Amino acid sequence: MNYQELAQTIIGKIGGQENIKGLTHCATRLRFNLKDEGKAQTDSLKNTVGVMGVVSKGGQYQVIIGSDVGSVYKEILKEVPSLDGEKVETNEKDDRSMASKIIDTITGIFTPILPAITAAGMLKAVLSLLVVFNAIDKTGQTYIIIDFMADSAFYFLPILLAASSAQKFKTNMYLAMMVGGILLHPNFVGMVNAIKEAGEGSIHLFGLPISAVTYGSSVIPIILAVWFMSYIEPIADKVSPKAIKFFSKPLITIAIVGTVSLVVVGPIGYFISDGISNGIKALENFSPWLVPTIIGALTPLFVATGTHYGLVPIGINNRMTTGYDSVIYPGMLASNLGQGAASLAVGVKSKDSSIKQVAASAGLTGLFGITEPALYGVNLKYKTPLYAAMIGGGIGGLFMGISRVKNFTGGSPGLLTLPSYIGDDTLKHLYMACIGAAISIVISFVVSYVLYKDPVQEEVGTETKNDEAGTFATTNTLTEVSVPIKGEIVSLSAVEDGMFSEEILGKGFAIKPAEGVVYAPVSGTVTAVFDSKHAIGLTSDSGVELLIHIGIDTVQLNGEGYNYFVEKGQKVQTGDKLIEFDLEKIAGKGYNTITPVVVTNSADFGDIITLTKTSAEPGEQAMKVIR
Repeated sequence: MNYQELAQTIIGKIGGQENIKGLTHCATRLRFNLKDEGKAQTDSLKNTVGVMGVVSKGGQYQVIIGSDVGSVYKEILKEVPSLDGEKVETNEKDDRSMASKIIDTITGIFTPILPAITAAGMLKAVLSLLVVFNAIDKTGQTYIIIDFMADSAFYFLPILLAASSAQKFKTNMYLAMMVGGILLHPNFVGMVNAIKEAGEGSIHLFGLPISAVTYGSSVIPIILAVWFMSYIEPIADKVSPKAIKFFSKPLITIAIVGTVSLVVVGPIGYFISDGISNGIKALENFSPWLVPTIIGALTPLFVATGTHYGLVPIGINNRMTTGYDSVIYPGMLASNLGQGAASLAVGVKSKDSSIKQVAASAGLTGLFGITEPALYGVNLKYKTPLYAAMIGGGIGGLFMGISRVKNFTGGSPGLLTLPSYIGDDTLKHLYMACIGAAISIVISFVVSYVLYKDPVQEEVGTETKNDEAGTFATTNTLTEVSVPIKGEIVSLSAVEDGMFSEEILGKGFAIKPAEGVVYAPVSGTVTAVFDSKHAIGLTSDSGVELLIHIGIDTVQLNGEGYNYFVEKGQKVQTGDKLIEFDLEKIAGKGYNTITPVVVTNSADFGDIITLTKTSAEPGEQAMKVIR
């Protein structure tokens, strides 16, 4: 996959750089804040090679990429450097609903810190495993060192959250981290512990009472503190004289925010966190199976709408306040494994090679905790696997709820994070989690396998009609694609690039050019052009999406030796000149000039028949695409 080209395409189809207010990403999605979502070409973007789906929810325009999202994100930042850190400013009115704003804020704050929490959690799991199997002594130095290494991300969570909150609330990150440091300072912690041990006394700042609570591993207090700071910092900037603003602005900000955080905001956040935890405990005591069952069954719908990140902070808060989470992560584990298994069943049962390949790959990814490829590539598309995943996930969640399975360290729920259910110096929760996982996998797989049927392909007519040039013919079921470049037609397996040779981008053929002119192989519309001019995208009048890619790795030439004769959105007829390229110059620079021609929406068609020919002229038939 060419990440630079994909990044440029995405930017263009969401309305250009000027339409972007902010950007973050999670494990599989680019999460844009757009000024005007009406400018985004959503349908076209969904059909873009490299894009698995598009969701607009919670105030975010989410473009689903998959595991390559980090690479695409970096390329977008190269194209639009001002997006780095979400520092794009705007004075436009935000018309989103309050719920959308809250979900967007939660996602933006927690997504960046998940790698640190995951790393810490897995270290904890490994440490518990070593203790259970008597590999290390709990009183030894090895245990103590690994333990504080793992605890670091949890204990200093307020500082991590301060940094991500500052980016989301568009305030100074380093001052925000300082506020986190104030809440965690050893002297303050010592004062609180002394008061608690004495059982009397109090803490005061200029006569103002400070609650005797500590904030290590807390979540809500620091978020509220940084949110408060986002309002105080502009005021401090406004009242500070220009000559001394360099030090007066941060002084005023920290003096006010630090004081209010200790006296008011911190205690409020602490009691909110404690209230959520107590509420979860009460619900667990009343009906321990209810929430994991609902989450196990409905998480695919939460993921589809992009709102599942609203559940993550609840699970984190549970672990930070009680030491474990027994409602959110066990339910999500059952759901994710159900989705992966349902997709895998499609891969096993399908007789269509393209469906089999996509479903099997997406299914394995889902079992390891990343479900978007399975959800958008298979389950939502064919419906019955989605129903199977919801049934299996619900039953698996029900079992884990009844068993009161505890998750101790988090991570992306999947097979790889099963060790996160090791804790309390026992393997009981791991065993129950494994049984629940097996239930979800087996039920989802069986139900999906029974219900799924390959899409019925229409009968293909044999009668075709020639156009005036005699090179392009269509009926309701058949599209003929002609040769775009003079040369030798070979199979895609001859292309030294796995994206083409393994037909990941789609089925088609390749040409070893004999001359440097590209002609339109079908009548249709130019749907993609690139700054490097080494490729072009066309959509035929019958809906066949073609990518003509001149050479391998030739994007590095930055357009040198290439010249477009058409523009994006232009209508073309079969045989129209699209591109001229300097064949000798490109080959002289060491680039392979073999040119793949692929149908990027191959999954939409029943069969694609290609031919090979040692000498082909533009206009001759090269491929039949049958719906």
